[in-house]
Amino acid sequence: MRLTVFWQRMADHFGEAYADSFARDHVMSELGGRTVREALDAGWSVKDVWRGVCAAVDVPYEKR
Repeated sequence: MRLTVFWQRMADHFGEAYADSFARDHVMSELGGRTVREALDAGWSVKDVWRGVCAAVDVPYEKR
C-alpha cells in the first residue's frame, strides 16, 4: 500500500480534518503503544499500520 492511499483511506474513514488529529494523538495497543505517526516514523509498513487502525476502530470490512 502506498502512503498516499493510506492517507486517503484515513480521510475517508475519519474525515479530512480528524484523520491527522487521530494519527497524531490516538495511541493504539495494535501499534505497540504508538500513534499512527509514531509507528510510521519507526518504520512500520503502511499496510501494517492500516491493519492496526482497522482493528482498533472497527473499520468496516469493505473499507479495509
